[in-house]
Amino acid sequence: MTILVTGSAGFIGSALCIKLLDLGDKVVGIDNHNDYYDPALKEKRLARHIGHPNYTHIRMDIENENAVKSLFKDYSFDGVVNLAAQAGVRYSIENPLAYVKTNIVGFTHILEGCRHNRIKHLVYASSSSVYGANTKMPFSIHDNVDHPLSLYAASKKTNELLAHTYSHLYNLPTTGLRFFTVYGPWGRPDMALYKFTKAILASELIQVFNYGKHRRDFTYIDDIVEGVVRILRKPAKGNSNWDSDNPDSSSSKAPWRVYNIGNNNPVELLDYIEEIENSLKIKAKKELLPLQPGDVPDTFADVEDLIKDFNFKPQTSVQQGVKNFVDWFKKYHNL
Repeated sequence: MTILVTGSAGFIGSALCIKLLDLGDKVVGIDNHNDYYDPALKEKRLARHIGHPNYTHIRMDIENENAVKSLFKDYSFDGVVNLAAQAGVRYSIENPLAYVKTNIVGFTHILEGCRHNRIKHLVYASSSSVYGANTKMPFSIHDNVDHPLSLYAASKKTNELLAHTYSHLYNLPTTGLRFFTVYGPWGRPDMALYKFTKAILASELIQVFNYGKHRRDFTYIDDIVEGVVRILRKPAKGNSNWDSDNPDSSSSKAPWRVYNIGNNNPVELLDYIEEIENSLKIKAKKELLPLQPGDVPDTFADVEDLIKDFNFKPQTSVQQGVKNFVDWFKKYHNL
């Protein structure tokens, strides 16, 4: 297969490119290399696979409509994985337009490219943040998600709605993946694991929000990538049993689906920090603070549909995942 991966110098995108190349696929990766966080990390991620004979890298932005049109004209893609996005819940509170431009307008450009070029399957990153104000645990794809708590969450919910419209109108198979707190080697510097590890090694205070009581369904990068690969190879199909009188939020008569990819095992933040301390063999200095605006107290993924439809469930323990990250962090920073 020839696969387009957007956000290919990103945390998940780069890891996915490596996996697809290992499986024998041809990959075209695009990334705008913006400076939301240190671009040097993106360059070093990219260096792992840019020399592969089946990989082509293009520096471009999905916000550029003409560039996206040219991309789809120049290459013949079997599938598309859209991971390009403006990430971060807290950043979205201060910079909402960045999320509209990239996550909504840019995503529509990708949908248009898929529509006009008969793409067999579009897989795109959604987020656990779409569950917003929901409190029923675990979060189920069959539950309504109409109350996002951040601009980031709203943009991801919008992606799901836009994808459904294109699936309905143009018979484009689309699958949205609600990722739950992805972590691991080569992860983003704005994420808790990276920030905490860096601060603890520097004997600096770490800020622990919600007094460390909130829980997250931390999901290891390799598990995320495995899920994406399996789903990409099985295009979404319409649900012939879908009932408008009792609508299922995860499917449709159109070839449209959403799935959770999460570890199905939420961990309290203080316990997560303890795993970092154990791996570093250093105790953290903590500043306990209240919950921040836009954050949700807990995330917990129901993955029954992922198991049923793809015979897959994330397996990596937090203990092993954190250790792998800490080992990578020390090597990456020559510590």
